[in-house]
Parts: sequence; structure tokens; C-alpha cells
Amino acid sequence: MDAPYDTTSHWVFGYGSLIWNPGFRFARSQLALLRGAHRSLCIYSTHHRGTPEQPGLVFGLVHGGSCQGMAFEVSHEDWSAVNDYLREREQVTAVYREALRPVQLADGRSVAALTYLVDESHIQFAGRLAVEEQLRLVRHSAGSSGPNTEYVVNTADHLERLGIRDRGLLELTRLLRNGASEAA
Repeated sequence: MDAPYDTTSHWVFGYGSLIWNPGFRFARSQLALLRGAHRSLCIYSTHHRGTPEQPGLVFGLVHGGSCQGMAFEVSHEDWSAVNDYLREREQVTAVYREALRPVQLADGRSVAALTYLVDESHIQFAGRLAVEEQLRLVRHSAGSSGPNTEYVVNTADHLERLGIRDRGLLELTRLLRNGASEAA
């Protein structure tokens, strides 16, 4: 009986900053589709893109729908170091649950990929916020990894280059850019 997934290497699914700043060694990457969860700007960031006093917002995968992103193939030799790096980067406050989830690669294969799903019971889970509240939080926050605006705009730009349309993110990015040009 054939295995349902490609098991010759390890895979990581990226849907936010991992797309444009993976920060780890990988053999190759390609577009991928995750079913059963969608990208949402739904996590209060008190470290990377905000502080406890002025939280920002970062993306999480929330139950339901689907999400286009990137899958990164990691060799067996690099897996331990990559997994350690990702845990240090993504699990600063344990807001994500690590899970192996099936993703459909652009080349047609289905692989099991390490995926970071938001823990909706975590205190940092913001839920669905109105675009005005997202705008307020993103505009006025920065953390150890830089300004929140940079994170949101970079993610939107890279998704657009990949041909991935996220209407909510496009609207927020338009508002962020209009505010930047009004302030100049």
C-alpha cells in the first residue's frame, strides 16, 4: 500500500512572514494549499511586532476554509536545526499549536507539512477584529523584529507577487499605505 504523503523529506508550511523571511535552510519551495484553516490577522503580538504595553497583530491559521502559502522542503540532515529554530521563533509565547497537516503542492503532490495553527484559547488570540481596529494596532506597534506595518505590508506584497489574493489583507494594506502618504 502506498503512503498517502511524500515522506522522503520534511516540509514546513508558511502563510505569513515565513513566506518572505523563512530564516532557515531549505532545499526548495513551492506554492501550496492547506485545507481546513485560513490566514487571519488574529494574534496580539507582544514580542516580535509589538510589546505588552502596545501589542501589534500577526497572522495565525484559524479553523475553517483554506489557505494558500508556501511549502518549504527541508532535508533530513537539516531538520533538527530547522525545527529548533522554528520553535524558538514561533513559540515565544506558545500561541501556536504545532501540527502535521496535509498540503497540496503546486506540482500535484500531497505532503505532510509542519504547520503552526493558532491556539484559539490562548490569551493572545484576538479573534476577528474590524479593519479599523487592525489598522490602529498595526500602525502604532513595533517589537523585537521591527515595525508591525512592515510585517503586514511585506506579507501582502509577497502574497500578491505569488498570485495569492487576500481581500482583507489588501484592504488593510491600502489603508496603511494611504496613511503613510498622508503623513508624508
